[in-house]
Amino acid sequence: MRAPALRIGGYRYEHAADVFDGTQPIEGFEVAATTAGLVSDIFRGMVAGEFDVAELGLTYFLRMWDTTESPFLALPIFPNRNFRHSSLFVNADSGITRPQDLAGKTVGEFALWGHDPGVWMKGVLAQEYGVRPEQMRWVIGGTDHPIPSFDWVPQPVPDGVSVRHAGAGETLAAMLESGEIDALLSVDVPQSVLDGSGRIRRLFPDCASVEREYFARTGIFPMMHVVAIRKDFHQAHPGAAKAVYDAFLAAKDRTRKTYLDQAAKQHMGLITPWFSDLFERNRRLLSDDWWPYGVEKNRLAVDTFLRYHHEQGLSRTQLTSDDIFVPELLGS
Repeated sequence: MRAPALRIGGYRYEHAADVFDGTQPIEGFEVAATTAGLVSDIFRGMVAGEFDVAELGLTYFLRMWDTTESPFLALPIFPNRNFRHSSLFVNADSGITRPQDLAGKTVGEFALWGHDPGVWMKGVLAQEYGVRPEQMRWVIGGTDHPIPSFDWVPQPVPDGVSVRHAGAGETLAAMLESGEIDALLSVDVPQSVLDGSGRIRRLFPDCASVEREYFARTGIFPMMHVVAIRKDFHQAHPGAAKAVYDAFLAAKDRTRKTYLDQAAKQHMGLITPWFSDLFERNRRLLSDDWWPYGVEKNRLAVDTFLRYHHEQGLSRTQLTSDDIFVPELLGS
């Protein structure tokens, strides 16, 4: 008998590539895999019902949770994660030198009020520096390219927070350079920063040191995205959730083992100088399982994001990991 079809979507990260090119099968299923250059296209497709399983930004997952009947449950697979102090940029002439200086300022934010890096950094700003979102004015848009409003996903904004979308043809990076906005919170690094123009700088100049200290103190490696499964598909195929989890875990661990094995040869297969030194520093801080999947190793980070999401008025109730993940993987 032919295996049931499973439509899966996601970005082709190196630690997930084996799933999408078929090297790593999903046991018991005939997989139809889709990748995209813009991961938001995968998000939109999942919301539109084009996939049974797909990568989904955590905030997109949670915004759909608050619809009349949330169509998704989460799998404890985190294909995209990054420390986000490096996501805060300011105009070089703004006089903003510390997080507290953002109070009373106008801040651009990429794509949504409350995109995944934005949820993390607003939470950090409030918890660690006493700067709350309602103390700033917000402009939403694209960093170096104009983007329309993501009207295919709910966009709640709590009372007392000033939010508007950038005008047609406007970009947040240009607005920051001109001084129309004072700061920018973005998943994308402005091209001006990459070009070294000096007109835009990071709020935390030595962001890597700040982020390393943050992890050493909190144990949190922020995740941006999760893998979601449609509830109706999960109900129809009870073994699907674990099969998908096992496949992604195997692909990720194979990639992780490659880096560990290559340390003996100083990662000579990579083009980046001094990578082995960076890799060793990261191992000392993050351990040999530096990109963990499963609920228990990620519960603190996930629950922190869920709390921030609720505190920022983006979730009606404060959820926990026990609420959002498929029950059969809660012990993972």
